[in-house]
Formats: sequence, structure tokens, C-alpha cells
Amino acid sequence: MNGSDQPEPEDRRTDTRRPIELKVEYKRLNTFFADYTKNISRGGTFIKTSRPLPIGTEFLFKLFVPGRDEPLTIHGEVQRIIDATTGEEPGMAIKFVYREGDPQVEIARVVEGMMTSSLGPRLFAKLMDHAQKRRG
Repeated sequence: MNGSDQPEPEDRRTDTRRPIELKVEYKRLNTFFADYTKNISRGGTFIKTSRPLPIGTEFLFKLFVPGRDEPLTIHGEVQRIIDATTGEEPGMAIKFVYREGDPQVEIARVVEGMMTSSLGPRLFAKLMDHAQKRRG
């Protein structure tokens, strides 16, 4: 806790995050940006950038996944911004937002596959079980 009875930002996550660097592309106004993720979970990702979008901004981004011919196109919403003054890597925490017709099952499957290959199947299963217990 941080003294205000509010959970620390990491405690609000409902899904386990794994460090992974993937290229992402998105558009802000009429400018295209290419940045990289810092970590990913089934519920969202953290994009490393010194030019974050404002909190609450919904946007469409492309996630380039190794072994896939086409990037995943995902709706996201900026949940939190980290700037360089905190001593942490600057960027923005993104929550995946699913619209009707979005390939939610495919996105979850691809993300879980990346997490499994990053962690190994046993550790991934253990972490997912722990995350389920925290939610329940």
C-alpha cells in the first residue's frame, strides 16, 4: 500500500505480465509512431514511449508478433502514464478493449502462446492459476 489505502498500480492488474519486446505501430493525429512493448498480459501491455497518449485515450495499434505474417490489430485504452521523472522507463500502460467483431479469442491465444514460450509451460500454468485465485 502507498499510505492512501489505494492499491499500488501493480496490484490493480488482474492478469500476470511477462517481459516481452514487440514492435507496435499506432497513429496520433496524422503522425505514425513505432515503439516497443515492455511487457504483455492477456489484458494489456506497456508501450515504451517518450510520447504517451493522454490517459483515457482509445486507439488502434498493430502488434507485430514473431512467426505471424500479419500483425494483430488491437483496440487499446491508455490506463496510466509513466514519465522519465519517476526513474522508471517512460511509457503508457494499455488495456486491451474489445469491440464487436474483434478477434478476442485469437488475441488471447497469441498472447498466451508468447507468455508460455517466454516462461515455459509449467511456470505459465502456475502463474495463471495464481492470477485466477487472486481474482476469485
